[in-house]
Amino acid sequence: MNAAKTRRRAPGSRQRALYRWLFVLPAVLYLLAFFGYPLVRNVLMSFQEFTPRTYFTGEAPFNGLENWRAVLDDPLLGDALWQTMVFTVGSLLGQFTLGLALAVFFSRRFRLSGTIRAVLLLPWLVPMVVSAVVWRRIMDEEHGVLNSFLELVGLSSDGVPWLSSPSVALASVILVNIWIGIPFNMVILYGGLAEIPEELYEAAALDGAGPWRTFWRITLPMLRPVVTVVLVLGFMSTVKILDLVLALTGGGPADSTQTLGTLTYQLSFLRLDFGQGAVVGNILILISAVFAVLYLRANRADLGPGKGR
Repeated sequence: MNAAKTRRRAPGSRQRALYRWLFVLPAVLYLLAFFGYPLVRNVLMSFQEFTPRTYFTGEAPFNGLENWRAVLDDPLLGDALWQTMVFTVGSLLGQFTLGLALAVFFSRRFRLSGTIRAVLLLPWLVPMVVSAVVWRRIMDEEHGVLNSFLELVGLSSDGVPWLSSPSVALASVILVNIWIGIPFNMVILYGGLAEIPEELYEAAALDGAGPWRTFWRITLPMLRPVVTVVLVLGFMSTVKILDLVLALTGGGPADSTQTLGTLTYQLSFLRLDFGQGAVVGNILILISAVFAVLYLRANRADLGPGKGR
């Protein structure tokens, strides 16, 4: 009897499975066409002698590990890796700290808080190249507003070479990127704060907990899932930034702001060695993939067993 029922239900089950796959198929095709194919081509290109001539002849012979050896032997790769790490960590720390401070500030609702939050979103909405061009004018050593202000308040008389000194340029780019990324952190963390039950704060107040103790014992632990999302997504978007650095410094002066993103651009479109550019691109993809896996594992840990169902 049960076997007969199973046989009668089997066609319907297969039909439902087919419908599920039909709904998923467009997304799968999209991912294969716009992510899978370029990724495979980039990996193959890193093992080919790929030059501008290749576009006309169609011949890109495999050269084994020559591109990888050339890139790994280039001392500029080590500098780019280090500067990418400093740029990413510095940007994330600044964006997260200031974004969290603003989120906590605006969680205490007051008049015009919504308007002020909307104004603070502008740096995030403006295209990054536009922001970079504006900040390049602001940080101009001779005519920039920032040096004029420092001279006015007596903090500097000669002007700071924000973007023209190898010892200062990277810090300047980090400051600009922090300014751009604060709104994203603020909005996401503000949403996380809004989900924390007020009863927890009321109970802490009854127990005599002060603001700092409440923040460390209640706010931060409850924000942990949101913090994980903000930091990992912030890392994946920051580590590959290209347009901001190009518009501000172009990777200079003296390669002091060269990152993996700008090195990929330089090898591919300035030296026209697309094979070596693909190698650096693959290194960047690998780093992003590692942190994507860490994000997924952290997300599962926060959900816990059975919570994601």
